[in-house]
Amino acid sequence: MAETKTKVTLVGTVLAKPGIEFVYEGESSECGTCKVKKACNNLIRGHRYRIVTIRSTHHECAVHLNGATAVEVMEAPVSMLISADMAMVNSKIKVEFSCNKTDCRSYPLCRPDGVVEGEKYMVTDVLGNASDICSKGRSLKLVEIKPV
Repeated sequence: MAETKTKVTLVGTVLAKPGIEFVYEGESSECGTCKVKKACNNLIRGHRYRIVTIRSTHHECAVHLNGATAVEVMEAPVSMLISADMAMVNSKIKVEFSCNKTDCRSYPLCRPDGVVEGEKYMVTDVLGNASDICSKGRSLKLVEIKPV
């Protein structure tokens, strides 16, 4: 399997713990004049990341309580329901959200946080059959995906 790349970024010190996952939402308006804003805002908006290592570098921050700490992150896999015919390990898919039933119990798995519609992902694992949980009767599988 390919080596997983890490990237150094800054996160709020309170959140700087190995294993914590977050979805990068983009630059805050309070970042405007900060000298280290490029180090904080070097991730891809809408993608899910997992903190793997904490570094000793600390900066004052107008956004985060107790400042910001340097961490190493990697893109985290995301569990998602996709069409059964696309659910093959190591296959590349372009994510298209096909359901908008917000009241469906499966909605969070059909449109998970950390997945950007229209982007390409690789299926890293097929976790199981999920056809019985789709209120529209679609043939689905629960998979784990990572950005390509």
